[in-house]
Amino acid sequence: MRQATAMANAAGLVAGYALDSLLGDPQRWHPVAGFGRAAGALERRIHRPERSAGAAFTALAVGAPVLLGVAAGLATRRHPVARAALVAAGTWTVLGGRTLRHESRLMARALHAGDLPAGRGRLNHLCGRDPSALDEPELARATVESVAENTSDAVVAPLVWGAVAGLPGLLGYRAANTLDAMVGHRSPRYARFGTPAARLDDLLNLIPARLTGLLTVAVAPAAHGDRATAWRVWRRDRNDHPSPNAGQCEAAMAGALGVRLGGRNVYFGREETRPFLGDGPRPEARHLKRAARISGAVGLAALGLAAAYPVTVGRLVGATGRAALRALHQARAASGARSGSGARAGSGTRRGSGR
Repeated sequence: MRQATAMANAAGLVAGYALDSLLGDPQRWHPVAGFGRAAGALERRIHRPERSAGAAFTALAVGAPVLLGVAAGLATRRHPVARAALVAAGTWTVLGGRTLRHESRLMARALHAGDLPAGRGRLNHLCGRDPSALDEPELARATVESVAENTSDAVVAPLVWGAVAGLPGLLGYRAANTLDAMVGHRSPRYARFGTPAARLDDLLNLIPARLTGLLTVAVAPAAHGDRATAWRVWRRDRNDHPSPNAGQCEAAMAGALGVRLGGRNVYFGREETRPFLGDGPRPEARHLKRAARISGAVGLAALGLAAAYPVTVGRLVGATGRAALRALHQARAASGARSGSGARAGSGTRRGSGR
């Protein structure tokens, strides 16, 4: 039964990835958009400028999808085909690889044509920067950085958590990542309230972001990049970014493309200046298709690892955990038996002396 469940999870991840690659995000009635609306309504009801309120909001908004995934998993534990179908649907819902690559290619097309207004109009599909004054290199840089970071957020991380925790992992991760986008940014309203959501998202992305960086280095030749350069830049620059995770992805992408990322970013109402990552020239339109190709190759590599995990390492981890629990129960039972026999012996002695 456990092997059937592992195979169902693996098959569901592969099928969901295929659906995302073929169809992209649902155009209408997207479940993540529905979750965002529900989370927004909850936030308006319980918001206070305190971290405790933010922690309660995060626990409720992430806990509900996780519990839904747990219930669905329990309902399908003896039905592997139904389990695989649910995992496939969940994977398709939370992945965004095709859309990410499509947006990168659309931006490349606009910049190749010299259509800066069109490029500026598309940037909000990728990130929250103010595009009004950006020229081609800055639009290209924003796109490359967004593709690099979102390859982790929208592809690798969901696959990792789906492999490790099945449907609850898929839904819980996407919920946390969505909350970070909603309330995790710096603003007067969310300076304290949004901190728990931002920290949870950082925690859930620690391993996926580093895996994304390593996979980007590994697949650099798929986009005519140099693996040795990508490795050198990743090791040198990955911790220079203010985010604990984004720098892992962006440094590797900068090295793989041979460009320099970082610099001054203007958002709506605030400004950030980030350290430079990489050694090459500023990105241009010609780099965007290569970035999309790297993103796709990283996604396929991550899928292979994620699909293999439930039937290899996941089974070993599960077997080890069950063995440890059995040993613990046996130790407790033996301890209880010794205590019980000692108590009976002591009581018998006292009764004898009393007579």
